[in-house]
Amino acid sequence: MYKRAHLKIAGKRDTKEQEKKGKMIRSELCVYQTLRTIDLPVDVDTPDLMSFPFYLHIGSFRLHPHLVFETLAYFAAFRVYLWLRKRTGDAIDDADRWWIIAAAAFGAALGSKLLNWFEDPRLTLQHLSDLTSLLAGKTIVGGLIGGLFAVEWAKKRLGISSRTGDLFALPLCVGIAIGRIGCFLTGLDDHTYGIRTTLPWGVNFGDGIARHPTQLYEMLFVMPLGVFLWRRMQKPYTEGDIFKFFMVAYFAFRVLCDFLKPDVRFGGLSAIQWASLAMLLYYGKDVWGWVRTTKSRALAEFADRVGTTTASGKQHLAGRP
Repeated sequence: MYKRAHLKIAGKRDTKEQEKKGKMIRSELCVYQTLRTIDLPVDVDTPDLMSFPFYLHIGSFRLHPHLVFETLAYFAAFRVYLWLRKRTGDAIDDADRWWIIAAAAFGAALGSKLLNWFEDPRLTLQHLSDLTSLLAGKTIVGGLIGGLFAVEWAKKRLGISSRTGDLFALPLCVGIAIGRIGCFLTGLDDHTYGIRTTLPWGVNFGDGIARHPTQLYEMLFVMPLGVFLWRRMQKPYTEGDIFKFFMVAYFAFRVLCDFLKPDVRFGGLSAIQWASLAMLLYYGKDVWGWVRTTKSRALAEFADRVGTTTASGKQHLAGRP
């Protein structure tokens, strides 16, 4: 009797312990799924082929990838610019060109910083007294916008009416492609990574989450864009159109690609997306001109083909007995 009662009590205790363990497991799974849903870091056992930041070791030196590739990007872009200018010539003289380069550099530095502050205004306000934090980030979109308007201002001061940006388009493609490698190798610290993805090429930058490698997407976009622009420069083109096409293509890409980034949004878009949209509107007249020109050219070619076919048909009929 005593033994049976003891066994019943023990059985009930085991059942209660199993139920308690089951609840704990279900609770842990619930917390895990919640954390994954809101994109917070979760410790997940995932195989990593590399760790981020991916430091470069040259002898006894340990170099940060962002510094290395950013420096390499500036160097390569400037070399491409010099080579391109020597090969194709320049619409303005040396003195004016150096003033244009100086204005572009100053405007790009200022614009990249200003737009970076607007990416997350609340965070910027929290670090207003921290000069190191304020000077830490920058954005390509802001740099392009700032550089553009600084050059336009300098051209008015110098009395330059010709287009001066075509020589910058290809070097910009080269510089962005190289620089984004450094952004990718820097990982989470660079804040250019994408949102969670289940695609097989998702990258774990160290927070246990497979993310879109948006840095590589951008690199893979500007490389063929540069090839296209280079080929287009081998044919007759309207002065200024090469640079304009680069700007339109890049801003359109950023509007789309930045949906894959976990940015702070205002009205559904990030500050960079709003800025890119504004620049697409700025170039709207040029885009419409390209569309009309392409349409007119296509219609002219079609009319020529129809005329040639009709003339051939008449000659064939006239030659018949």
